Amino acid sequence: MKKIIAVIDGLKYSGCTTNYAMQIAKATNSHLVGIFLDDKTYSSYKIYDLLVQEGMTENKLKEFEKKDTATRNKAAALFENACRKEGVTYSIHHDRNIALQEVLHESIYADLLIIDSKETFTHYNEKLPTRFIRNLLAEVQCPAVIVSSKYKPIQKVILLYDGGPSSVYAIKEFSYLLPEFKNIKTEILSVNPEDSTLRLPDIKLMKEFMTRHFPDADYNVIKGWAEDEIVKHLKQQKESCLVVLGAYRRGTVSRWFRESMADLLMKEQKHTLFVAHNK
Repeated sequence: MKKIIAVIDGLKYSGCTTNYAMQIAKATNSHLVGIFLDDKTYSSYKIYDLLVQEGMTENKLKEFEKKDTATRNKAAALFENACRKEGVTYSIHHDRNIALQEVLHESIYADLLIIDSKETFTHYNEKLPTRFIRNLLAEVQCPAVIVSSKYKPIQKVILLYDGGPSSVYAIKEFSYLLPEFKNIKTEILSVNPEDSTLRLPDIKLMKEFMTRHFPDADYNVIKGWAEDEIVKHLKQQKESCLVVLGAYRRGTVSRWFRESMADLLMKEQKHTLFVAHNK
């Protein structure tokens, strides 16, 4: 049984994170852990809220803190009820130190992490990708699934492949962690430069590998600029897709899957991302 962690902001509960976590945990018979990042430095109220009207008082601060505690408890209860309803084995962790540090530590002991692409753990909304997600993906110690804020059951898997070790590593990790999803329609997407052929990079080795892991996958090689063609292709998909991609690091590891590729996919399309980077 695998251990999956679902990262949740108890003050801005993401039902989509829970729903995607339920689908994946049920399909893989995994144990699901709800990681509620109750960061002591993060609250629903601002200093301005404490200062208006009669000014800052101890009673007023306690009132705001009590309200936040109730909100966080309600979020945990929603997660717990969803797990019980779906028959998923679960645990709940309330981590109260710095949010990013806590989730990175938790990721050391997890097989897979699931989080909403819009999470910020601040008062403010941010453009995608948020600073929290960028920092998380750069240092996370297990593969991560980045979900959109509108839940749609996964109907198709798209494996992004550029012939580099990072993309192959991500495909391997996906195959090992979520073998139950091999029964879903699967496509291998590769983009070659305009002046090249439509031949799949390392075609003999790749097909030898893929035959053992995704024997029914369809191969799709197109020409153009990878960032443009991948986004265009994903926008044409009618099914709800899980897109598997490689490295997300502060240094370039792969021709495609540098930091900007994952950023672009989060910004430009609404499919779920499976991100794994080769250490």
